[in-house]
Amino acid sequence: MRSRYILTCAVTGNITRPDQTPYLPITPEQIATACIDAARAGAAVVHIHVRDPATGAPSMDITLYEEVMERIARSGVDVVINLTTGPGGRFVPSREDPRTPAPGTTLLPPEKRVEHILRLKPEIATLDLNTMWSGTAAVINAPWSVKRMAELIYAAGAIPELEVFDSGDIALAKALIAEGALAAPCLFQICMGIPYGFAADSRTLIYARDMLPDGSLWAAFGIGRGEFPILAQAFLLGGHVRVGLEDNIYIRKGELATSNAQLVEHAVSLLRHFGAEPMSAAEARRELAAVGRTA
Repeated sequence: MRSRYILTCAVTGNITRPDQTPYLPITPEQIATACIDAARAGAAVVHIHVRDPATGAPSMDITLYEEVMERIARSGVDVVINLTTGPGGRFVPSREDPRTPAPGTTLLPPEKRVEHILRLKPEIATLDLNTMWSGTAAVINAPWSVKRMAELIYAAGAIPELEVFDSGDIALAKALIAEGALAAPCLFQICMGIPYGFAADSRTLIYARDMLPDGSLWAAFGIGRGEFPILAQAFLLGGHVRVGLEDNIYIRKGELATSNAQLVEHAVSLLRHFGAEPMSAAEARRELAAVGRTA
């Protein structure tokens, strides 16, 4: 058990809908403010998606990412930026002909999925290793696509955060490390509670942690009601942690969280019962310095 931990706040994501909570940040100004407030509350890292300001739908518009990052920089708040590369990986099969993409398909070449990483050069970029069913779509991350995205993320000077949703994803990571496509030690984010992936419970988290390559830096999060139980268990098992409106919209049963900062404050309060404090952004960078930077 550690005395200091990295707390990541995932402020908006691409699954949580505006009709589920009025507190979801949508515009670049709202997303940047959510990041700034989360950092002031104790988050060392902010994980960022962007959305169409008019509709609230997920977006890949580089100018929106750029505005969010500029607003954070102007605030003077020090926080590690983690940009998603998840959008662009979904295929919705048509009911009439499953070979034909239906509305909602976003599948793109790997180069398109990391354009914003190459331009904006965040400190961390997520790299999803899952191929699985998700809602109404199949998420597809072919090994060749993952390898190309990893190559470009390293070229941008960013750390790939390997998001793993099931045991096969960790097996893929190990294979890519053996091939030289990923540089060990790696940074892993264990994603729990997504249907058909890792269950959000203690035995599954221990199993996932024990599968990771030796020397890995890792964190875990649970979605929905699993957010705070997994936060505590990840910490107790030696990992880092994550909260945010991307993963869970409630502060307690039946009560919506009014902000990402409120979720961060609750996480910090819970872990103080174990005598632990969140790392600053500077401390998190020192922790992340051990992660492989080039393949």
